[in-house]
Amino acid sequence: MDLFDHAREQQIEKEAPLAARMRPRTLDEFIGQTHILGPGRLLRRAIQADQLSSLIFYGPPGTGKTTLARIIANTTHAHFIALNAVLSGVKDIREAIEVARNKRGMFGQKTILFIDEVHRFNKAQQDALLPHVENGTVILIGATTENPYFEVNKALVSRSRIFQLRSLTEDDLRAITQQTLADPERGYGRLKVNLTEEALDHLVNVANGDARAVLNALELAVETTPPDAYGLINITTEVAEESIQRRAVLYDKDGDAHFDTISAFIKSLRGSDVDAALYWLAKMVYAGEDPRFIFRRMIIFAGEDIGLADPNALRVVMAAAQAYDYVGLPEGRFHLAEACLYLATAPKSNSAFAFFDALATVEQEREAEVPDHLRDASRDAEGLGHGEGYLYPHAYRDHWVAQQYLPAALQGRVFYQPGDQGYEATIREQVSRRREEQLAAMLEAEESLAGPAETGGKGPVAQNRWLQRTLSNVGQQLGHIRDRVFALARVERHDLVLDLNAGTGLLTWEAVRRAPVGGVWTLAATPQIATALEQQAHNLDSLERPVILTGEVTELLQRMAAKRGEWRMANPTFAHSPFADSPFFDVIIGRNTFTHLTDKAAAAQIIAALLKPGGRLALAEIVPRHTQRLHQLVDLSGLPASLADRVRAAEEGIYANAADPMLNWDAPDLQAIFQAAGLSSLELVVETLTSDLTISADQLERWFALTGGPGRRPTFAQHLLNNASAQITQAELSEVKRMFERQLLGQIIAWPTTVAYLVAHKTK
Repeated sequence: MDLFDHAREQQIEKEAPLAARMRPRTLDEFIGQTHILGPGRLLRRAIQADQLSSLIFYGPPGTGKTTLARIIANTTHAHFIALNAVLSGVKDIREAIEVARNKRGMFGQKTILFIDEVHRFNKAQQDALLPHVENGTVILIGATTENPYFEVNKALVSRSRIFQLRSLTEDDLRAITQQTLADPERGYGRLKVNLTEEALDHLVNVANGDARAVLNALELAVETTPPDAYGLINITTEVAEESIQRRAVLYDKDGDAHFDTISAFIKSLRGSDVDAALYWLAKMVYAGEDPRFIFRRMIIFAGEDIGLADPNALRVVMAAAQAYDYVGLPEGRFHLAEACLYLATAPKSNSAFAFFDALATVEQEREAEVPDHLRDASRDAEGLGHGEGYLYPHAYRDHWVAQQYLPAALQGRVFYQPGDQGYEATIREQVSRRREEQLAAMLEAEESLAGPAETGGKGPVAQNRWLQRTLSNVGQQLGHIRDRVFALARVERHDLVLDLNAGTGLLTWEAVRRAPVGGVWTLAATPQIATALEQQAHNLDSLERPVILTGEVTELLQRMAAKRGEWRMANPTFAHSPFADSPFFDVIIGRNTFTHLTDKAAAAQIIAALLKPGGRLALAEIVPRHTQRLHQLVDLSGLPASLADRVRAAEEGIYANAADPMLNWDAPDLQAIFQAAGLSSLELVVETLTSDLTISADQLERWFALTGGPGRRPTFAQHLLNNASAQITQAELSEVKRMFERQLLGQIIAWPTTVAYLVAHKTK
């Protein structure tokens, strides 16, 4: 450097803006950032000891990033090279690296390479630095206003200490201003500047944590204000307002402030905080954010966070966005505000995420075929049976029928969970009830001589059973039975209700809905059913969950006592159990509770004892002895007359078995045992419901199976073979089976079911 260069640099420094002239030269002059530069802090110790490793300073503009680098340059014994990423390229990096190598080789001196705006380097430029930082040729100090974890090469970040600088406080800015007014060499110490407190407050407030902004405003105020007669430069509030009229809002449309602010806006909408949402919206508009970007995010929000809780939300935002496009700014801000206010105050639901659960299922599970009844029937219905068995929903009550629309492997899978806010709350019950009907239809066992089908689990048997059932209107029937039971029971909000046979929860969950301030107890026949109910109950508030017992009706008193004991063991410090020692129920309901009970009279006595005076009993019981006779489904004239007569007699003999508790009773018997148990005002209604049943090969195999599973009732074939008076041989049974296959396979038949409804009251 010659004398002319030195003189030129001194002139440039003298004429530099105030913010550049007042840049601190030592740590003692540096104001702010005490969280990283306070006494004993790591960065301060490293600078003072000249033991620096690679650093990256990250923070808003005007907080001292470049200043810190200059302080390091003034205090270190290392050679210091400064580059600006906006003006420099790979060539400059290579030259700096060459200088660093020479300094290390010739003098053993370390080199600090300072890169301002380091995030402006592209990937290739940052990669060019990496090996030289890694082998210690240079110590990197980078300064950036952008989050280095996103904008800087991960390898560089991993080899550097990240120090985040924060916006300066108002006290920091006041101290910087006072320091500038007192400095006679670089500041205004030689001038008589009278800065009023009000003017200083305005400068500090509008500068918004940016030292450069407050110094630029101070410079403009001092340099443009003539002194008075006494040589005083009076900086009043009016002068300060003219010097800095617009708050320095930190907002970079491609950087952290952009993403952080829109994130704060969306989270405020999600939290239904109207004031916060308006604030963040105003900040974005003030900083010049594109309103179309804000509208795009609000359109996404309407689907993601509101959804069906308020279907109008999407319409409002779309209309507001269209209105903005039509009128533009500044009037378009009304439409921004209207959309913001609507979204913030709308009920919230994120149930649309159900789609992504379905998407994950598609990605992870094996490809599932479209069920035959849902396939396109316009091309190959005749050859392959596509579309056969499809039930047209408009042909049924309420334009709905319990029909399987998922692939068989996904039977019963639930993706969508309706929220409890706004419009979605109005459809929540409908969705839940229809699912309960479908679930009950899937697991419902025929009360017939064929015996109950598998009522749980997965696999081909359950899937085929489900397919068979969903090609009927069983689900609709179950919904009808449920609704009729509750119409007879007249459950009120405060009632204590007992469901005698939980099953799939068809009655239990309806009772929970209808008695929200009362309580529901339910009896599950097996531990597996109880576990399934408990899992479903987890979706409810703990106070709304039913009390679930396991066992038979005849064991109810013992199970209730055990439940009280369990509670007392788990809560020894509570003197009183929430379960009364002798609970009396306002309403007792049940569906198919008595079908398999051997001692129906004893069960009726227990039920009557549990019903409080004035309480109501409502039961719906399928009467198996009136079920469809299989021999009536076919024309037996194709068989030898003797064989046809023996088949009829063998099947009718099943229903004459007085020792079979499933078949040895009729609807009037049910009425009689409850009358004997002390109940009064008994009403009995019997109705026949008919469902369409598709006769598949699996169904025929089930009827004609020669072996049954554990606990299963004998099959139709076993009944025929075991009837001593009929004396049907194995060969004759095969002939009967072939006839059934010829006449019934693939046919849809009307299957009648007799249901007895019993209503009773307890008068005392």
